[in-house]
Amino acid sequence: MKFSTNSYHAPRDWMRIQSIDMHTGGEPLRVILDGFPALKGKNVLELRRYAKAHYDHLRTALMFEPRGHADMYGCIIVSSEVADFGVIFLHNEGYSTMCGHATIAITKLAVEAGWVKVEEPETSIKIEAPCGVLTACARVKNGVAHHIRFLNVPSFVVALDEQTEVPGIGKVTYDLAYGGAFYAYVDAGKLGLSCTPDHYQQLISTGMKIKRSVIKSSNKIHHPSEEDLSFLYGTIFIGGPVSEGVNSRNVCVFAEGEVDRSPTGSGVSGRVAIHHRRNELAVGESMRIESILGSTFDCKIIKTEKYGSYQAVIPEVSGEAHYTGKNEFWIDPNDPFNKGFIFR
Repeated sequence: MKFSTNSYHAPRDWMRIQSIDMHTGGEPLRVILDGFPALKGKNVLELRRYAKAHYDHLRTALMFEPRGHADMYGCIIVSSEVADFGVIFLHNEGYSTMCGHATIAITKLAVEAGWVKVEEPETSIKIEAPCGVLTACARVKNGVAHHIRFLNVPSFVVALDEQTEVPGIGKVTYDLAYGGAFYAYVDAGKLGLSCTPDHYQQLISTGMKIKRSVIKSSNKIHHPSEEDLSFLYGTIFIGGPVSEGVNSRNVCVFAEGEVDRSPTGSGVSGRVAIHHRRNELAVGESMRIESILGSTFDCKIIKTEKYGSYQAVIPEVSGEAHYTGKNEFWIDPNDPFNKGFIFR
């Protein structure tokens, strides 16, 4: 007997949503391409607000179990008047403002799927993200994109050596910086933590406690121009390198306890801003940062510029992405769990 899926077709009243699934440095990305309802708005921020107000149940359906998991990440590709296309980022808590691993992955997909004019040996594209327009580049050979990098939005330091009183932990010292999203940066070793898989659960628990404490105690988390971007996205633990040829290690705990498997593109952007402020990294210099998995991003300071009241840096972040599959998800209106559920 031959077994085939071709003999079964979902009923016509079921919603069908198509995606291509990828990962960058181990961090998943579900790229939602077709079947998602039309969104209304003049730019990505307006489209994001509309999605949140009208279709948040589809975010949970696609990110949560049984189609996803607590650490799933995704994006919706939308049209843009100012770039080649726009992107709305999704996760277990809601909608993020910037995502470096997703930018690297969708750049690869955009080139190899022919969404943009492809030129060899290098193709450049514009992507409208909630935090602003990003310029991404890929080296291309025989239609295959590799060595992908992007120029991030202006990244800046808000405060150095701030302190917050964390219940059950005590005073924690952190740096507050923005790299497309706001993060609290903490020395893992000073809290008795290691940025390694064996401390995974402790990193989540401690990271969320720090995030909630900083949100409660700090009044400095304000984007220069967009109130929608003015929130603390996560805690980034910094540790020493584990692998050869690496400067240090990042573990980002973001959203509602998600752990980034990659080094976090927006996170390393904030880090180089911090190192530049401390006179540890000059314009033109780069550093290699690894993740909890050992995957790496290279991050270079291209230039500095004034951004609102901040002296900002423009980081260039590079990495590699890979495909994991192609899906058509069905939303059965009679399924009691069609909006998804989540366990941590």
